[in-house]
Amino acid sequence: MSVSYRVIPCLDVSAGRVVKGVNFENLRDAGDPVSLAEKYYLEGADEITFLDVSATVDGRSTMFDVVRETAEKVFIPLTVGGGVRTLDDVSMLLSVGADKVSVNSAAIARPALLDEISNKFGSQILVMSLDIKRADHTPSGFVVTTHGGRTTTDLDALAWTTEVIERGVGELLVNSIDADGTKLGFDLQLIEEVRTISRVPLIASGGAGKSGDFSPAIRAGADAVLAASIFHSGEVSIAEVKSAIRQDGYAVR
Repeated sequence: MSVSYRVIPCLDVSAGRVVKGVNFENLRDAGDPVSLAEKYYLEGADEITFLDVSATVDGRSTMFDVVRETAEKVFIPLTVGGGVRTLDDVSMLLSVGADKVSVNSAAIARPALLDEISNKFGSQILVMSLDIKRADHTPSGFVVTTHGGRTTTDLDALAWTTEVIERGVGELLVNSIDADGTKLGFDLQLIEEVRTISRVPLIASGGAGKSGDFSPAIRAGADAVLAASIFHSGEVSIAEVKSAIRQDGYAVR
């Protein structure tokens, strides 16, 4: 049986509203997250990813309400990330309807968090969000960043990816900071490099500008393709993306 590739809209949520911008700056309102999630579900999205970009205590409380309301109306997997730092955060998100939880900065600060989450809840719920950009000072030529690419770590991206998989991560969300917001297509070299070392599913993110951009990411090794602004703006629909992927010979749901 052929593998079905997933198309995933991403909703950045702040204070209970979807926001959009470029490189996480100049954020502007893009709508109600529950309504948008339901719209994408009805249009054929395979999953929904929420990213809590405020992730303060109040923001996290708001996000619980958003996830709970969405789970009552949307019957596809929900992944939630942003500000997840403890096992209690994970437990609460799962209890209100999240199917998977995405971790980024907290795991960089304390890698053992990944072991703790995978051991308690299972690898299948744990997504590692990797914000990666090119760098001359690392062996692979890629480095891990935090804060939407504005803070560069000293972690080689491929070495860090290998470590997080060993610590029990069940899926990788690979976001190219270099491609993000450019609408020039996904960073195919980055996808290929991560694919060579990853035995877990890979979600490609960053750079989608048209329906024809998605198949090359799949060809490079992505199991799923994610986009945000082109869906929110109505430039490209989920149906158009799936049609383009099918026309290129790949199976979608």
